[in-house]
Amino acid sequence: MEQQAAKKRILSGIQPTGTFTLGNYIGAVRNWSRMQEEYECLYMVANLHALTVRQDPAALRRQTRESAALLLACGIDPAKSILFVQSQVPAHCELSWVLSCCTQFGELSRMTQFKDKSAKHPENVNAGLFTYPCLMAADILIYNADLVPVGADQNQHLELARNVAQRFNNNYSPTFTLPEGYNPKTGARVRSLQEPAKKMSKSDTNANAYILLTDDADTVLRKFKRAVTDSEGAVRAAEDKPGVTNLMGIYSALTGKGLDAIEAEFAGQGYGVFKEAVAGVVIDALRPIQAEYARVLADKEYLDRVLAEGAAAAGRIAGRTLAKVYRKVGMLQ
Repeated sequence: MEQQAAKKRILSGIQPTGTFTLGNYIGAVRNWSRMQEEYECLYMVANLHALTVRQDPAALRRQTRESAALLLACGIDPAKSILFVQSQVPAHCELSWVLSCCTQFGELSRMTQFKDKSAKHPENVNAGLFTYPCLMAADILIYNADLVPVGADQNQHLELARNVAQRFNNNYSPTFTLPEGYNPKTGARVRSLQEPAKKMSKSDTNANAYILLTDDADTVLRKFKRAVTDSEGAVRAAEDKPGVTNLMGIYSALTGKGLDAIEAEFAGQGYGVFKEAVAGVVIDALRPIQAEYARVLADKEYLDRVLAEGAAAAGRIAGRTLAKVYRKVGMLQ
């Protein structure tokens, strides 16, 4: 009998800094449930990374649980994947220290996100903000992940993880898998409903710019009705029609229809009808997610058990890697 090839391992993480947006769902989280069939998946709520910005402790605890519940509601199956909270696997921090000693100051100082976040929070330019790429590298390398889904803003961090892994492997002996970036086959880049030149973000100061996965039907409809379009009145995708093109992308992602088919469907009907139709498919997509989210959050025992089992499973993998690293760098076992 032929031996089945081992599945490649993927690590994905999301910070618990508020409810996911429709952009998070279409661009990333929706694909995570699909990846479970093809890959060995670890999904992490990255609560340690959230500490680079001052957090309200009670809110952070609540949002960590809510993020885990929302991942379950979006289709993450704990029978197929490992879902865990980063802080509940201490080996991440232990490996981060070793890797920080293999990372050059100059490498960290070139990180564009450090520069951006320092500018946004000049009152709190802390050491963690500077060194968190080492923790991110530890998150990936401690599981010897083959693939890591990354957006354009994370490519630099993945490259650093590869460089540090290669340096450690050269200095000691082959230890870490060099991770590759993973770009899912599907998943549109959803833009702001108010400023379609920008991506949809929950940190936007205008609440009408984004759709949260927990928004009720009336809120979703109201936000889409207020979405920025243009004066032409024709539903067609074009570079000079970013607002309409963004709405068409959302409609396409949730219905599977191509842009030409959408243009034909709404020919001569104007933006009012089109916006209501986009809102309708979003509401239909969110309804089962919201129902499952409410069920999971209400069942505290179930959620705690899933996270405890996930942390134990992740900890077993991480512990083996850490023991190997400690032995190679000369720590007493």
